[in-house]
Amino acid sequence: MNELLSQLAFGFSVALKPMNALFAFCGCLVGTLVGVLPGIGPVATIAMLLPLTFYLDPVAGLIMLAGIFYGAQYGGSTTAILLNLPGEASSVMTCLDGHMMAKNGRAGPALTIAALVSFFAGCAVTLLLFVASPSLAKVARSFGAPEYFSLMVLGLVGAVVIARGSVIRALAMVLLGLLFGIVGTDPNSGRLRFTFGITSLMDGIDFVPIAIGLFGMGEIIANLGLPDRTAIVSGRVNLWPTGDDFRRAWPAMLRGTGVGALVGILPGGGATLGAFMAYIVEKKVAKDSSRLGTGVVEGVASPESANNAGAQSSFIPMLSLGIPGNATMAVMMAAMMIHGIQPGPQMITEKPDMFFGLIASMWVGNLMLLIINLPLIRLWVKFLQIPYRFLFIAILVFCTIGVYVVKNNAQDVYIAAGFALLSYFFIRYSCEPAPLVLGFVLGPLMEENLRRSLLMSGGDWLIFVQRPLSLGLLLFALVLILVLVIPVIRRTRRVAFEEEK
Repeated sequence: MNELLSQLAFGFSVALKPMNALFAFCGCLVGTLVGVLPGIGPVATIAMLLPLTFYLDPVAGLIMLAGIFYGAQYGGSTTAILLNLPGEASSVMTCLDGHMMAKNGRAGPALTIAALVSFFAGCAVTLLLFVASPSLAKVARSFGAPEYFSLMVLGLVGAVVIARGSVIRALAMVLLGLLFGIVGTDPNSGRLRFTFGITSLMDGIDFVPIAIGLFGMGEIIANLGLPDRTAIVSGRVNLWPTGDDFRRAWPAMLRGTGVGALVGILPGGGATLGAFMAYIVEKKVAKDSSRLGTGVVEGVASPESANNAGAQSSFIPMLSLGIPGNATMAVMMAAMMIHGIQPGPQMITEKPDMFFGLIASMWVGNLMLLIINLPLIRLWVKFLQIPYRFLFIAILVFCTIGVYVVKNNAQDVYIAAGFALLSYFFIRYSCEPAPLVLGFVLGPLMEENLRRSLLMSGGDWLIFVQRPLSLGLLLFALVLILVLVIPVIRRTRRVAFEEEK
């Protein structure tokens, strides 16, 4: 307990430094705006702002990027409730009851409940981060190259199992990401791989063009085909929920926080799946499940607390083990590696100010988000009245600038444009791009640890099953694969992702 309190105190001493607190506020504000405006998500925004962190202290830069991620979960509920258009994929389930509450003249209580339960979930999971991350890191210190290889296999299998849509398509996306990850110069032999004589590919494909092309420019192309929508709120908005609203919301909030935190820790989990699972749980425990979808506060409180809990608990495997569980964590991991910081068990001892400061900043950021979101609801409504055909131009300009300034290389802009067209193809044929990003980030690391392991064993592949921890991770990956053949699980998964549509 004394160690935990000292870690909390140290973390807050870092997070509350004026510069760090300022960038936490900037990240939360930008994240909320990103969540409010459909068409550009936190992945693309973080990728665009990566070059800015080159000129900042690494701690301040990463605090800002983290604020964008969990801030977007708050903002996504605003469009879900007012427009029936989720600003983030994690807010899809909020549309079902949140928009019905708005149509019934109760948009204010729905928005307030969403903000309050998000604040609770964020604070609760931040405490879990403090408790769980050091414990996981202690276990991870016993990891060698075989264990890291097996852990990365588990992460990629998790991405396939839990991805939306077809499992075959998700597997294909992971393999495509692995292929893109090995483009460039082989670090061992020095030979060029898949460069096709293009000089700019000798160092491999940069992460920023891929992230912005797939998640920024690609989403713009997809959203241009959607009709503009107008917020249904007019006049003065009454924000405060009734006592009965609070009474019915808090049990759903607790269930959503628990489900979201658990799902966020799992490989391939995160905010989106957490919200889906929490809504399914809410249907199971409700005395009258037919009420869900008609505009009840439980249908807002459960998925909103779950998506915030899932967003922040997904930091646990990334910070403790160096394994990104979703596309946003892959971008965050790339940001750390650009600054010469390798996330993982060594981070607690080598960079304690960054580790504990980043976690403590989430507490500070959640409080800032609560203060930002409640008074600015009317301002967000004004933003939502701007037609998307005008907004996309500014978004596209920022995407292009973000790609170019990383290396001042025009080739990266062409690569981003190519991935944008590829993203449109993926969206058209229901191929989720997140597994591709995870494969791209984890591929080179997995290859490196595979080669190290085989050097250690003299080429004997049995090293991966002879070491207990490595064997356990591979068995866990096998269990995840077997889960897909269980009919009940397959039906539940199919229903959950059909409801997203």
